[in-house]
Amino acid sequence: MIEVGAAARDAALLCSDMHLGDHDPRTAALFLERLDAHARGVAHLFLLGDLFEAWVGDDQPDAAAQALIERLAAFAATGTRVWAMRGNRDFLLDVPFPADAVPRPAASFGARTGAVMLDDPCTVRLFGETVLLAHGDALCTDDEAYQRARALARSPAWQRDFLRRPLAERLRIAGELRGESRRVQAARAMDDIDPGDVNPAAVDAALRAAGARSIVHGHTHRPACHRWQLDGAPALRRVLPDWHADGAGGAARGGFLRVDASGWSTLGP
Repeated sequence: MIEVGAAARDAALLCSDMHLGDHDPRTAALFLERLDAHARGVAHLFLLGDLFEAWVGDDQPDAAAQALIERLAAFAATGTRVWAMRGNRDFLLDVPFPADAVPRPAASFGARTGAVMLDDPCTVRLFGETVLLAHGDALCTDDEAYQRARALARSPAWQRDFLRRPLAERLRIAGELRGESRRVQAARAMDDIDPGDVNPAAVDAALRAAGARSIVHGHTHRPACHRWQLDGAPALRRVLPDWHADGAGGAARGGFLRVDASGWSTLGP
């Protein structure tokens, strides 16, 4: 298990849902600027999924992707442990290409960044507290259609077939899927249907399975700190924000959670 807090000066920074890509250079610039400001000197950096708006394989050509890769490699080179989790937008991060795929990337995302990929969910120890980390989409069990699609896209057979396709075709498919996702979201908003938040029973089950009473996740774009009783004892769910340089009312969205020996704190964009 990952242990943070063995050294008195340990600190960890957590974030998710940056959705970086060349489609939105302002948000990419905002995130990289704030990452530089807050991550230097921390012992551990946890990226809990949806680092990118779409990830069609480790040969992703975006300039925004390359900028983040270079930044993470620099942090890793100076001693920060970089941990990355796949999200619903970038579930192909660090997934090996089939041997018969042509061409294949020269190096994987992990090799280029120094990042270690995390299972979703995974359990860590943060200053003596057992904490469950997750992207969050697997907890949205009320959206049954999404869960079926999620299971398919994470199957080895589906991923091998997709990664065998030429890069241009993979990029085209990703664009079509993003367009369909936006159409579905718009239809749900018009019909006042919202199955996109986590299911409380799924959260409780995940915490019980992990032997934890605290969870940190992203995905839902609903930053908050939820408290409730689980089996007669306090439980806590911290939700990370998504990032956008031009949020509602023109204000930037985003932020980090930081944990060190003094406790938890929120760092805004």
